[in-house]
Amino acid sequence: MSHDEARDKILLAMLPHVTFDGWSRRSLAAGVADAGYSPDMALRAFPSGLRDVAEHFASYMDQQMLTELTHYKIEKMKIRERIATCVKVRLQLFTPYREAVRRLVSFLAMPLNAPLAARCAWRTCSVMWYAAGDTSADFNYYTKRGLLTPVYTTTLLYWLNDDSEGFENTWGFLDRRIADVLKIPMYKAKLKEAISKLPSPFKLMQSARRRA
Repeated sequence: MSHDEARDKILLAMLPHVTFDGWSRRSLAAGVADAGYSPDMALRAFPSGLRDVAEHFASYMDQQMLTELTHYKIEKMKIRERIATCVKVRLQLFTPYREAVRRLVSFLAMPLNAPLAARCAWRTCSVMWYAAGDTSADFNYYTKRGLLTPVYTTTLLYWLNDDSEGFENTWGFLDRRIADVLKIPMYKAKLKEAISKLPSPFKLMQSARRRA
């Protein structure tokens, strides 16, 4: 078994314990034991401790999302549908671990873990954009991920507290957030057009001189 496979096995064994013991060393130790390893394997598999486990969980779910997306004809969808599908698939994959995810969100909300939370969210949104067919390498690369990250994170928080059947309220919330984001480029284009129609400062000065 490879190192990554061992990490996956420990992670999946740990998650049921997180529901009761939180994102804690106790949960990690229980996961290591349930996976059939000696206690020292926790340090060998995750040298940075719980932060390492959290980051591996994010990467593991990214890969699971990519695998699940192969069952969708995403290339035939409009860009809005592609992004919505990516977010939906990600949250649906979280469903069996919902309480563990809730505990993880609390762990990541700690001030010391803010950089880790931001890094994981950014990476997940980047994976989503790549899955949606994005190949940008210029400023648009950062713009797209910067716009999707708050959509994904707020939808995740909404989902954690959604008791509607089939999470219908969450999907409605997601659609509204994506619609709002898609309006931003339109507003930017309109603003740019409006500014282009304004006289330049040099022309304003000339006009003022003529009137004088």
